Amino acid sequence: MVYQPEEDSFMLEKWVKELVKGKVLEVGVGSGILMKAALKSTKKVSGVDIDKENVEFCKKKGLNVKESDLFSNVNGKFDFIIFNPPYLPSEKGEKDYRDLIGGKKGWEIIERFFKDVKKYLEKEGKVLILFSSLTNKKKVDGIIKRNKFEFELLEEKSMFFESLYVYLCQAK
Repeated sequence: MVYQPEEDSFMLEKWVKELVKGKVLEVGVGSGILMKAALKSTKKVSGVDIDKENVEFCKKKGLNVKESDLFSNVNGKFDFIIFNPPYLPSEKGEKDYRDLIGGKKGWEIIERFFKDVKKYLEKEGKVLILFSSLTNKKKVDGIIKRNKFEFELLEEKSMFFESLYVYLCQAK
């Protein structure tokens, strides 16, 4: 099933429209809502997703998307990389919920992303990422710092069971 936009997608969409420019990559495209938002300010937008169904759905909408587990099928460098990762923790790692589950603790996919993202960023390139307090904000902050990125909290939104955070990150 194609990941349908929720509050997190709409929150990140606002920042994509405001900040994104140049050559753009979205990692984990889901329904393609963030790619469409980026196309309002630049024509150089591509995306990847691990889920074949998401890829096919976006291709039918005319979006430039290919199948990839994070950066496994990505070439080139980008001015902006957008990532709305699966960030919920789950001991079971339910396969049917891989659009939502970020690992046992929730941050494992974010850690894999930051380990490799620098190789795909232009010198002044930026990362726009969203995650939840359920993921463990201190842990995510540590992952970002350990991978030699600076970050700015652009927005925090409290909801009844979690807070959502949007960060703008840049390599030091």
